[in-house]
Amino acid sequence: MQQRSAVPMEGAGLSGDPETAPLGTPQLTFLQPISRQLVHRAAVAEVFVTDGVRASDGGFVVAAQWPRDHALYHPDDNGLADPMLFAETIRQTLLYLGHVHFGIPLGHRFVGRDLDFEIYDPELLRVGGTPLPVLLDVRWAWEDNRPPRRYGMRLEVKLTVGGRVCGRGSIGAFVVDDRSYSLLRRLTRKTGSEGHPPDGGTAAGWPTPRRRTGPAPSVGRLRAKDCVLEPGESPGQWLLRPDPNHAILFDHPTDHLPLMVILEGFRQLGYLHLHESGSWVDGGRSYALAGASVDCAAFAELDEPVSLVTEAYEPGVGPDDPVRMRISAVQGGSAVATATLVWVCAQTGAAPVGGSRALLCGTAD
Repeated sequence: MQQRSAVPMEGAGLSGDPETAPLGTPQLTFLQPISRQLVHRAAVAEVFVTDGVRASDGGFVVAAQWPRDHALYHPDDNGLADPMLFAETIRQTLLYLGHVHFGIPLGHRFVGRDLDFEIYDPELLRVGGTPLPVLLDVRWAWEDNRPPRRYGMRLEVKLTVGGRVCGRGSIGAFVVDDRSYSLLRRLTRKTGSEGHPPDGGTAAGWPTPRRRTGPAPSVGRLRAKDCVLEPGESPGQWLLRPDPNHAILFDHPTDHLPLMVILEGFRQLGYLHLHESGSWVDGGRSYALAGASVDCAAFAELDEPVSLVTEAYEPGVGPDDPVRMRISAVQGGSAVATATLVWVCAQTGAAPVGGSRALLCGTAD
């Protein structure tokens, strides 16, 4: 596949502090999104990556543009861009570089193992009068790589806004062809489970949530259709029950719950905990998600309940200290994914997020 070249554009390149903008780094354009096929999106509006160039053997610079507003990933009450845009941009960068710069064929399945991100300086993500241009300084490393049947990789990413590094992240994944993926799914689906969609099936048609979550603001969303939580049978139990017809969470057909859907469930439950505990508003203070580290152990099937279990809740000693949570997604008695979330007062910086690496996750497709 032909690599997309960088087109110089005034004000679009790396600039500012020379420590964050190495000399010789090509300028990039934010003129239009890349082809939606390259990031496995059905809707052009959901493509954030606009350009990318190779800076060294394993180094790349990727440009992206974040919208001023978004139906799901909208600015928070403090006017800051949703950090989930960073997580989605990391996911798209993995797919884009794999296809364009490393020749991984379209149609291969990307399976995420873990994803993490943290924001150092949230103020740089303040939404202004135009969409926000961001740059990702990416380091690509092969891990457990056995082409042509299986590719394995890890990306380490630095987020730059206005020439200043304001965050970091990473994603680990492996890639297989469609035949190998079908064999993998036959092995990973639970024995005796009924109601699985056929190979190549879609989430559409599966039961929709009963929508007993409560008002959308209680989970940090603006629309009821964006709520992915449903109360369970026992007090304090929460189920991950997204709308299978949601145009963003289920942008294209899938045979399991995607990584970004699980991450959204973790985020909403964290928001709900902060709201219920009374720490969401304290003397005018508000909290924002500053980081997340998600490790995955298995695919989350569509036709079995997924419980979200809060394993740890650690408020800070002082009112401005980070709040940490550890939440697991459990299906059939086993954890399919576990996340550590860090929330900070909107007026303070973010604390580093730690997380281990795990085995197998929902697709990054």
